[in-house]
Amino acid sequence: MRYFTAIARPVFFVMGLALAPALASGDDDKAAIAARLAEWSDAFNTREASKCCDLFSADLISTMRGRPDEGRDAVCRRIARALADRNVSLRYTAKIEEIILSGELAVVRLVWTMTTRRGAKVVAWEEPGVDVFRREGDGKWRIFRFLAFSTARD
Repeated sequence: MRYFTAIARPVFFVMGLALAPALASGDDDKAAIAARLAEWSDAFNTREASKCCDLFSADLISTMRGRPDEGRDAVCRRIARALADRNVSLRYTAKIEEIILSGELAVVRLVWTMTTRRGAKVVAWEEPGVDVFRREGDGKWRIFRFLAFSTARD
């Protein structure tokens, strides 16, 4: 048993050293993705449409309840139109449920909360969704697929 312990201890130590960068990298990637989503919320909430679009990959496909699938240009136009309407106050916040990493891809399960105010009328709703991120050539994580669905009743 002493022989096993004498051999096993250094082996596990070396394995731990070898795995530490991979584990740290995963945490760094998760933090970078969470930061990208927070930046998007900030850009949306301050009506900076062009900054909102930086989160989306050029080959984005979005799937939302009640809409045909859309690409990046259509999504960005829709966001720009919504943010241009100064008669309504808009606020989007994300609650990240989990981030799953696999190499250069990540799946984020989250719930977006949208709050609108038009005069005295305030309406809030939740949109559960799944965002699929890809690390792109510039090193930034961008969404290239997303699914979002309202929790409103049919």
